[in-house]
Amino acid sequence: MSASLIAVIDNGICNLRSVTKALESVGAQPHVVQTPAELDASGAHGLVLPGVGALRDCVASLRATGLADSVREWIRADRPFLGVCLGMQALFERSEEGDGAVEGLGIFGGEVKRFRLPREFKVPHMGWNTVRFVQTDSPLRAELAVAGESFYFVHSFHCVPTDRDIVLAACDYGGPFTAAVGRGRCFATQFHPEKSQAKGLQIYRNFAAVAAA
Repeated sequence: MSASLIAVIDNGICNLRSVTKALESVGAQPHVVQTPAELDASGAHGLVLPGVGALRDCVASLRATGLADSVREWIRADRPFLGVCLGMQALFERSEEGDGAVEGLGIFGGEVKRFRLPREFKVPHMGWNTVRFVQTDSPLRAELAVAGESFYFVHSFHCVPTDRDIVLAACDYGGPFTAAVGRGRCFATQFHPEKSQAKGLQIYRNFAAVAAA
């Protein structure tokens, strides 16, 4: 099997180096893109949207460059896509971030809500936590235990899908929340695979395999 060529969107607020290094370490060929023209010319088999920081800035950047439409079209065509952290939150309709008026890309129904937790739970939710896979037959889960694997999180908001069938994995932090979603060949994780050592690299390896198929 030839190496998967994976386009990685640089929206100016993502941990680009760690994501591209993770992809390289599993044998994929990352190609950084900043515009729709660069994405079209890349010949990529898969697309990754990473992000850290504010969702408003992430979505604004995608809209300003025209990549918001590219992401919608890519997912609509069921081409392999992986959103990471903000890249997952951006797929939903709206967020409570800031004044609560942040609009996402609307690919999935639902909203991104702020954690409202008992005082003993610190926000942001930061560090390692156990993720349980709900879609047990998802190709993103290959070689990972259904009952629980530890991944690294850094977030103050969590996604609440309207359609619970898209929930790929769940986690618990003062109550259950959606840790990953999946529909067709579109996947997204709230945790950071590139910060999650061997298990996180397995996520990227599995995505690269989907893109290469």
